[in-house]
Amino acid sequence: MARSIHKLSATGLATLPTGLHADGDKLYLQVDSKIDARSWIFRYPNRKPDLKSATRYMGLGPYPSVSLKEARRLAETCRAMVRAGLDPLDERERERREALAQTAKAHTFRECAEKYMESKGPEWQSLKHAKQWRATLETYAYPVLGSLDIQAVDVGLVLAVLEPIWNEKRETARRVRGRIELILDSARVRELREGENPARWKGHLDQLLSKRSRLSVRNHPALPYSEIGDFMTALEGQEGVAAMGLQFLILTACRTGEVIGARWSEIDMDGMTWTVPGERMKAGKPHRVPLSDRPIQILKKMNETRLSDYVFPGMRPKAPLSNMAFAALLKRMKYGHITTHGFRSTFRDWAAESTAYPNEVCEQALAHTIANRNEAAYRRGDLFDKRRRLMNDWATYCNAPTVLAGSSVSPIRAEAR
Repeated sequence: MARSIHKLSATGLATLPTGLHADGDKLYLQVDSKIDARSWIFRYPNRKPDLKSATRYMGLGPYPSVSLKEARRLAETCRAMVRAGLDPLDERERERREALAQTAKAHTFRECAEKYMESKGPEWQSLKHAKQWRATLETYAYPVLGSLDIQAVDVGLVLAVLEPIWNEKRETARRVRGRIELILDSARVRELREGENPARWKGHLDQLLSKRSRLSVRNHPALPYSEIGDFMTALEGQEGVAAMGLQFLILTACRTGEVIGARWSEIDMDGMTWTVPGERMKAGKPHRVPLSDRPIQILKKMNETRLSDYVFPGMRPKAPLSNMAFAALLKRMKYGHITTHGFRSTFRDWAAESTAYPNEVCEQALAHTIANRNEAAYRRGDLFDKRRRLMNDWATYCNAPTVLAGSSVSPIRAEAR
């Protein structure tokens, strides 16, 4: 009895003449010898009333790209559809449309992040905040997640971003995690991904990463204020832009980024005032800094060899001093155990322990944000005149020998001034 299925032989397919050759149960090899073309066809009854033909033809691919074995597998899949009352051609078209829809919806993590920053940026406090967002993503998230489909981001990938920095750069890692979570949530709302957010902290990543309370909080090592006099004497003996910049930083109690980014256009020599624009301030608001006599002397000295828009220029043309210049200077001076940022703590400790200036004046001098929202809402001024007296007293203290400064510290009655 002749076989009703698997009639063809793999060894004879290449020599079959022109025509339609049945392998059985709706599978055929169509041959055109003139152009040496061979392709697999699945023929099945038409059940669509809107089509006149009694038979539908579905191509399964050319031979030998699709082998006899693969053609039989594809044909069996089509037979199963027919038995289930489905039309194989319609099903293939449906799958094609779904694939196109998925492709249209596919977006990389970077694309979703950029879209999020574009849409949410206007409500952020400052340009600096937007730059910090982008910088942390480009440094930590994009190298791992940037080119991946947003749907493909899972817990393992999020951990690949966070674990290398979780203990060493804890605050940065915390912010990166939160930003990834917001981007993934946004993608879910846009229906670009489904499922749980793998960057969620509570009840999720908190089970995999150490909590803040388990780590010691490391403050910036600072110089005791009783030693600032001798330090300033040693610093004045140093040469170079970094030494001048560090003196200026200490005497103004400002942050490193604010000082190295200072431009001459921000300086009012006559008014003895330096106005730092909001985009360089942590709080995102402009900050007026009163300048005492010594900072003015430093500015005049820097202006004698003015070669750049920056007050404290770096080695490269039109570039500011490197943010590592102060740390390198401290190391050369054998003060590598303290940090540049620690001088703000030195100033704050001196103001709290050796003067009677109100807390709000000292905090305003450091450009700290007011934590109490009600107080912030009613605080209109920046206490500039009081801060000028405070910074003059600080400069006087810094220029005094340590033995004198440390032995005769008496509270300054600021309220009487």
